[in-house]
Amino acid sequence: MKKNTKYSKYKIFHFQDKIDSLPIDVDVIKAPVHIRIKPTNVCNHACWYCSYQSLDDIQLAKNMVVKDMIPKDKMIEIIDDCIDMKVKAITFSGGGEPFLYPYLLEVVQKLSKSDIKFSSLTNGSKLKGKLAEVFAHNAEWVRISIDGWDDKSYSEYRKVKDGSFSKLIENIRNFKKFKGKCSLGISYIIDNKNYNHIYDVIKLMRDAGADSFKLSPCIVDDSGRTNNIYHKPIFEKTKEEINRAIKDFSSETFEIYDTYHALEEKFKKDYEYCPYLQILPIIGADLNVYTCQDKAYNLDTGILGTIKDLSFKKFWFNDKSKFFKTNPSEVCNHHCISNEKNKIILEYLNSDKDHLNFV
Repeated sequence: MKKNTKYSKYKIFHFQDKIDSLPIDVDVIKAPVHIRIKPTNVCNHACWYCSYQSLDDIQLAKNMVVKDMIPKDKMIEIIDDCIDMKVKAITFSGGGEPFLYPYLLEVVQKLSKSDIKFSSLTNGSKLKGKLAEVFAHNAEWVRISIDGWDDKSYSEYRKVKDGSFSKLIENIRNFKKFKGKCSLGISYIIDNKNYNHIYDVIKLMRDAGADSFKLSPCIVDDSGRTNNIYHKPIFEKTKEEINRAIKDFSSETFEIYDTYHALEEKFKKDYEYCPYLQILPIIGADLNVYTCQDKAYNLDTGILGTIKDLSFKKFWFNDKSKFFKTNPSEVCNHHCISNEKNKIILEYLNSDKDHLNFV
């Protein structure tokens, strides 16, 4: 059995006090274990499959305002609250490109002096200089999203200048030269143009210094069936490429994580309560708190509340009822990264107490 995997679905069970606080009939409210913060909605890339800025047929981000950004003072307040609440981890993500947030260096320097572990998703274009150095020595991980396999394809995918892919590879190599503790991962978004370049890209990124490589399908619609139709013509060939790469490149120092699969199971919901919104909520650049990354910037069904005129700590502990207003079986029949985790937690919570001894 593989040891030290970064991508386990069972991590939450290392936080028993949080698990015990999740049932609706328990009065205590515990702080979230992990928070995603979207500091800015501005991005310097224009990926065709981006659910936040490019696709119109996906409920995610339908109310996003590109110019929104968390003010510096408010961000520091949020970080202070998280430290006080003993939140375990913070990930910076989009919306936009987190490394374009003008106060990110100051924020992560502050986090570096706390007990909170931090990380970031990024396109990697600004992973350089002092900010990269602080991440290299103090962050737990950075994950760079890619799609192209060379300068030409990368520029076409992202509407960036020719040569940007080569500069990204240079950023990766220079990041590893800091020799910090931070794990550098790659997230490869698979579509019907790049699937037959998987093997070569994995080898390229491993040789550049990446520590892990995650493969995911691009999401083109809120319907699982529509997504499966899109991926069906390339599915078998894609799996062949992935399996060949896993066989040839996986090692103790380089992990390949395959999340490319039929998508129906990430869309269907047969439960009425989402425990993960108490475990990993989202703070948007608009200062609204959202249930999850798959419903961020959706004011109809994804919002837990706002912290525009309230501290995050006061908001979180103020009223437990807000955590039980979202019914996934009614409003979450779209892609959901936490679906499998929710099912595991709910089965655990719903175990017949009189039968627990009969393991």
